[in-house]
Amino acid sequence: MELVLKIILGLVTTICFLGGINLTTKGAKSFLPDTLPLQPRLDNLFRFLSGIYLGLGFLMLWVTIHSGEVGDLMYFIGITVFFSGLGRLYSRIKVGSAGTYYDSMMIIECCLGLSIAILHYFGH
Repeated sequence: MELVLKIILGLVTTICFLGGINLTTKGAKSFLPDTLPLQPRLDNLFRFLSGIYLGLGFLMLWVTIHSGEVGDLMYFIGITVFFSGLGRLYSRIKVGSAGTYYDSMMIIECCLGLSIAILHYFGH
């Protein structure tokens, strides 16, 4: 079970690194229609949250390497990943689907978060 947990943590680490780098470099403008002018506050907040996403990748890398030392904090890692999926679900409910890719990521994030908590529970 420890190996499966490390693989899942590695997946989350990869998602955080790739997503954080991608979003930080692109900024908010790349997701807005060309007809809308760039909003500095929106871009600032977007890149701030993208930086947190990227920084979480470093935390996840450490957790993946030291998973045996983390203890019950592993549940909070699982909750964090699960809530990222719930955030996408809330967005889907409020404004509609962003597309199949994002709906798939929502399901994957919820499943990975639950898997982390469940595997930690049964592994310790």
